Amino acid sequence: MQLFNSDACVKCRGRGWCGKPCRIHSQLKEFQPKIKTHFSGSSPPEIFIGRIGYPEINTGILAPSNLDLSERKSTEEMSLPEEWYKQKLTIREVLNHRGRLIYSRFKSKIKYNPSKNNKLLSTMQEISLADKSVSAEFFLKKPFKSLINIDKHLPVIGNPAPLKDVRLQENPVIIRKVDYLVSDTDNKAANAIIELHKNKITLTSNIIKILSAGMLGIGKNRRLVPTRWAITAVDNTISKNLLKKIKYYPEINEILLFNGSYVGNHYEFLLLPDKFSFEVIEAFLPRSAWNPGETTNFTQDFERFSGRKYYAENVTGAYYTARLAVCEYLEKIKKQAYIIIFREEGPEYNAPLGVGILRELGRDAFSKVPEKFNTIQEALNKAQSRFRIPIREFTSRSVLLKEYKQQTRLNKFFTPKV
Repeated sequence: MQLFNSDACVKCRGRGWCGKPCRIHSQLKEFQPKIKTHFSGSSPPEIFIGRIGYPEINTGILAPSNLDLSERKSTEEMSLPEEWYKQKLTIREVLNHRGRLIYSRFKSKIKYNPSKNNKLLSTMQEISLADKSVSAEFFLKKPFKSLINIDKHLPVIGNPAPLKDVRLQENPVIIRKVDYLVSDTDNKAANAIIELHKNKITLTSNIIKILSAGMLGIGKNRRLVPTRWAITAVDNTISKNLLKKIKYYPEINEILLFNGSYVGNHYEFLLLPDKFSFEVIEAFLPRSAWNPGETTNFTQDFERFSGRKYYAENVTGAYYTARLAVCEYLEKIKKQAYIIIFREEGPEYNAPLGVGILRELGRDAFSKVPEKFNTIQEALNKAQSRFRIPIREFTSRSVLLKEYKQQTRLNKFFTPKV
C-alpha cells in the first residue's frame, strides 16, 4: 500500500492541502504522545537543523514523552538507522518510534556567537555530543502541531512545537576523543570527521549530529549545518579521503557481486577489475515511496577516476552513502575497482526512512563473502534472479558499463605466469 503521493506530500508536509487524510500522518497519529506544554523525555540523542529560511532556520531537539519505565533508560532505537537495520525493524516499527518523538524547536541563525549566552542552543549542542540517551525536561510555548517533515534524505520528523525552555536532568555521556576534537578550534571540520571515522570512535549518525550542531571546525568558521546537508557532507568527506589511498591500490582481479535488501530496497553491487570509477543507477517501481505513477522511474549519477566536481543531483544523498560503503570495503581489502551499483526500490518501501538505512545496507552487503564470476554477463544473470525488472533496464542506461565493454584492457595481451 502506497502511503503518499511524493510530489504533493513533499510540499504539503501533512497540512492537508490535497483535501485528503494524510496516510503517513494517520499512521503517526496512532503513536503520538498526549501532552500539553510540559514533559520529560530522554533524547535518543537526536537534534534536527532545518534548512527552510536559511540563514535563520528551525533548530531543535527530538525526545519522546510518556515512556514506560522499561523504555526510559535508552531511546537510541528511536533515532539511529544503524539500530533499525541491525534489528531489521519494519517501516511500521520505525514510524512507531518517529511518531512518539516531539520536535521541540526554536529559531537560530546559522552563524552563531558562542560567547553569547544562548541556553537553548548550548543545550542542543550538548545533546548532540552525547553518545547515549540524555534525560531532559522540556517546556513548550504551546502544544505541538500535527505536522510532518517528508524528505528522502531523512526519516519522518513530526510533532513540532516551539520550545520555551529545556533543562538537562543528567550530564551527557561524551566520548573523550569527541570532547577533545570539539574543543580543538584550530582543527578543520573535515579533519575531525575523518579522525572520528578512522578510529571508529562513534557511529556515523553521531558524527552527522556533531557537525550539524556546529561543533566542528575552525572556531571562527563554525556554524550550524542543516541536517540534510550534514549527512551528505560526512559521507562525502570520509569517502573522498579514503579514495586518496584507494586510487593507488592494485586493481581487483576478479568480477565480484554483492547484494543486500531492506524494507523494499534491493541493491546489487558489481565490482569489475579496473581503475576506480563509480556509478549508481536507481529504479523506482510504481507505487514506491518516490514514484506514485504507473511506470518505473530511473535516476543515475557517476564519476570516473578523476572524481566528481559537482553534487550528484539525480541520486542525491544515496549516491554518497553507497560510495562510502564501497570505499570502506576497498580500503579494507587494499584494492581498487570499477563499480556499478543497481538499486531497485519496490512498493514495499512506502514511507521515507532516510539514506542512513541505505548506508547500513551497503555496509552489511560488503561484510559478506562476494559471489565471483568469469564474465560480466554471468554476474548480470545472477543479479537478474533477484530483481523484479529486466536487468537490461539498468545496463542499457549505464554509462560506465558501456565504456568498460568498449575499452581494450592491457592484461588481455599477457598470459599470467604459473
